[in-house]
Amino acid sequence: MQSAMVDLMPSGTAVPERDAVLGQAIPFDRDRWLAHLPDANWWPPELDECPTAAGRRRVDRSVVFGIADRSDSVEGRRHLLTAALVWGTGTTARSVARRARVFSDSSHRDIDARLEAALGVLRQEGAVAAYHAFNNEHRIRFLGPAFFTKVLYFAGREERTGAWQPLILDRFVALALRASGTDGKWPTSGWRTPCYERYLSLVHEHARREGVLPDQIEAALFTHGKHLVRRPR
Repeated sequence: MQSAMVDLMPSGTAVPERDAVLGQAIPFDRDRWLAHLPDANWWPPELDECPTAAGRRRVDRSVVFGIADRSDSVEGRRHLLTAALVWGTGTTARSVARRARVFSDSSHRDIDARLEAALGVLRQEGAVAAYHAFNNEHRIRFLGPAFFTKVLYFAGREERTGAWQPLILDRFVALALRASGTDGKWPTSGWRTPCYERYLSLVHEHARREGVLPDQIEAALFTHGKHLVRRPR
């Protein structure tokens, strides 16, 4: 899909360095997660080696990428799913319980099958087809686009999946896209496959123009979207 030239962010918006993107770290509470997992074998051992700050371990993108390197096995895919959820959730009991519904509302066998199928589509057909798979025939209950795009992002390094690296699409990124005036009123939820395709096209084009990697633009959009939420009304 070809894109018109679009400025995704206000002039002067900082694009983070690649090291800063990989180092984006989120605190987590191990005990809260273990209480919700099917069993302890779903917990990636790498998370227990993460550094501690202010009394909490913190996982960054680089750690989750390392876990994703093992996603060619059942255990590795389970660890990837858990790590992506942990990285995207934070520490509050309510947030953890909400995200962990993924594990309580589907059988372990069903989760395994759908993860394997959707990530197989990613490897064979690329990011857009994998988005469609996760959002339709291989949908995992309570794993919506904001989180299954995290799974795709960490599993889908560009060299493995063709022209477009999968990228995270959540409400903060969507708010930034909406504010940019890319296509009228960009939806802030319920993104269907053509919307995700458009997003990837815009971000990859913008990254090429800026001479950076696509996830640096995604991270800048995320930060801008959070700023829009916090802006005084």
